[in-house]
Amino acid sequence: MYDIIFKHLEEKVTLTQTEKEIIKTFFKPKKLKKKQFLLVEGHVCKYMAFVSKGLLKAYNIDDKGNEHINQFTPEGWWTSDMSSFFRGENAFYSIDAMEDTEVLLITSEDFDKLTVQVPVMDRYFRLLFQNSLITKERRLISSYTHTAEEKYRYILENNPDLIKRIPQNLLASYLGLSPETLSRLKKNVIAAQK
Repeated sequence: MYDIIFKHLEEKVTLTQTEKEIIKTFFKPKKLKKKQFLLVEGHVCKYMAFVSKGLLKAYNIDDKGNEHINQFTPEGWWTSDMSSFFRGENAFYSIDAMEDTEVLLITSEDFDKLTVQVPVMDRYFRLLFQNSLITKERRLISSYTHTAEEKYRYILENNPDLIKRIPQNLLASYLGLSPETLSRLKKNVIAAQK
C-alpha cells in the first residue's frame, strides 16, 4: 500500500529510508467499498487522502438534484476538500468511491507534524499544491474558452485509461456536458480517427 505513495513522492523529492518509516506513522490505511463515502458535503473534512488503489470522485449536488463532478481521483493522486481540511469549515462537496478503493489518510494535525518532522515533505506538498492550483486554473479557463469537443479530446489524450473506468454520464458531468452531447462527440471523434 505504501509503495505507490513512495513512488509518487520520489518523483518530486528524495527520501531516506528513515524518512519513509517516519512518513508511514502519519498515515492511516482505509478501504472503501464501491459507493462508500470518504466525505459527505456539509461535514468537516478530517482527512487528506492519497489513493493507492481504486477511484474516487468529488462532487456536489445542486438544488435540483444534479450531480456536478469536480474531480476524479485515481491511483497516485490526492483528494480532499482543502478549505474544509485546513480551515475546519463544512465541506463544499462529497467524495465517494467509484470502485473498491484503498486510501492512505492524514489528518490536518498530522499533516503539520509531518512537514516539521520530515522537512522535505513541506517541499513536496508545496510542489503538489502549486501543480494543483495550475491544473484548476487551466480547467476553469478551459470551461469557458474551449468547445465541448476540445474538452473531450483533452481528457481523452491526457487520461485515456481513466476514461475507460468512468461511466459516460459521470464523464459528461465532469466536462459540463449532457450525456447526449458527450455521446455525439465520442461518435465524431471516433469517425474522425478512421
